[in-house]
Amino acid sequence: MKKLLILSLVLSLFTLMGCARHAKIIVDPEGVDMGHYRADLAECRQLAEQVEEKAGAGVVGGAIVGGLVGEIVGGGDRTRIGASLGALKGGLRGGAASRRERARVVKNCLRNRGYRVLN
Repeated sequence: MKKLLILSLVLSLFTLMGCARHAKIIVDPEGVDMGHYRADLAECRQLAEQVEEKAGAGVVGGAIVGGLVGEIVGGGDRTRIGASLGALKGGLRGGAASRRERARVVKNCLRNRGYRVLN
């Protein structure tokens, strides 16, 4: 039981660490000064860091729902297992939502600065 809980927490940590990576942005390079583009991209990514992290809320919400399901199914260890798995799933979903929103902010920022974003 403890092994499952520890595994869930470790996987959640690795998932949250993966949230820090930047999405690949594809811009049409025709007529673009790449030095200026890199500076704009860095500024847009800095702006995107203002997006609230949703992974923490996902962990809490997932743990609550998973714990409730575990309690309904049989209680005891199942409650803890349900809470652990729910927390892991909630953290994954919240982290993914944060990454998508940050990528959207960066792409919109670049479009507003005149770049043709292709993805």
